[in-house]
Amino acid sequence: MRTESYIRALPNTTRTLAENKEREDMALIDYTIDDSVAILSMNSGENRFNFPFFKAFLEVLDKVEHNTEANVLVVKSSHEKIWSNGIDLDWLLPAVQKEGPELGKKFHVEMYSFIKRVLTYPMLTIAAITGHAFAGGAFLAFAHDFRFMRSDRGWLCLPEVDIDMTLGPVFSAISRRAVPMYKFEEMQYTGKRLTAQECEEHHIIMKACHIDDLMNEVLAFAKALNKDRELIGKMKEETHKDIIAVIDETISSLSSK
Repeated sequence: MRTESYIRALPNTTRTLAENKEREDMALIDYTIDDSVAILSMNSGENRFNFPFFKAFLEVLDKVEHNTEANVLVVKSSHEKIWSNGIDLDWLLPAVQKEGPELGKKFHVEMYSFIKRVLTYPMLTIAAITGHAFAGGAFLAFAHDFRFMRSDRGWLCLPEVDIDMTLGPVFSAISRRAVPMYKFEEMQYTGKRLTAQECEEHHIIMKACHIDDLMNEVLAFAKALNKDRELIGKMKEETHKDIIAVIDETISSLSSK
């Protein structure tokens, strides 16, 4: 696993000092309520996966579930170009080298538990993909029930083939629920970057929208969904039982080593 290769595989995200300071002043994850819709915003720049990101995201999921009457969750990013770039390898690889492989196992257990929580969340979920979704960011999008994507900027990409990594059983299962097999194989084996238009054509997303229209389209769709939380939760447990079994088995295996 090569950090420099991973960085080259991701889109360039150079930011000014002012932009960095603005992000420092924002909560990692926050949410607002619009009628029956909870809008979760990821605010940590490239929204890379690390322990603080998981903790903040899961805390907001709990708050929305237990403290609001929302029955639809929309997840967007405050970054102007990035929805999520997945695992924070700039942090993880040096941390594992310093603290040992147990940290890597702990990270993967938390990451798969996080993905499972999104996948089985007891309300309908919509990924409003406001920019690039690479690697883990793509898998997070695939764990949502519906996806909309901006059409004027942003790619969906699985770059693991170019950084000497396989997807593993959890992310393979998550991908197959959202991407037709022929397209999943192309993405996995070639690392091809898909535009929003390609994603719409192959039914990976519901709709490609210009960024100026994206949230209006997402909210119009979301507000028309008035489904019972308990029923949706049960449906997801039934529908995704095979994926849940893969996640649980993987977490059990990691925890027992």
